[in-house]
Amino acid sequence: MKIMTTESSEQQALFRWAEFQSGRYPELQLLYHIPNGGKRSKSEAARFRAEGVKAGVPDLCLPVARCGCHGLYIEMKREDGRVSENQSRWLHDLMKRGYMTGVCYSCEAAMELLIKYLNGELEQSKAV
Repeated sequence: MKIMTTESSEQQALFRWAEFQSGRYPELQLLYHIPNGGKRSKSEAARFRAEGVKAGVPDLCLPVARCGCHGLYIEMKREDGRVSENQSRWLHDLMKRGYMTGVCYSCEAAMELLIKYLNGELEQSKAV
């Protein structure tokens, strides 16, 4: 029986790896999580919306220019996860505006994407 990991545990593993790899790739120190998801009370959700939280924004951002792009946005998903309509729209719109975007279903996939991006090995239209 295969044990399904959570998106959170995959993301935490990715950030541990990024910290370890920051000697080789110092730009990984700029990788950050955008905390848009999660369950919230109605009042807290309303406050977050008023503060600018928007549905569908990708989970991770690396604000480092490479591959002819301004930066990289990553949507993390569980192995069985699906990209929502809002998430798809954000990824598409960010790509149109000069950002590399990708959807990763494991921390290993995100590691691979980050390394290829930082090494300049990707073409924008092939990342999503």
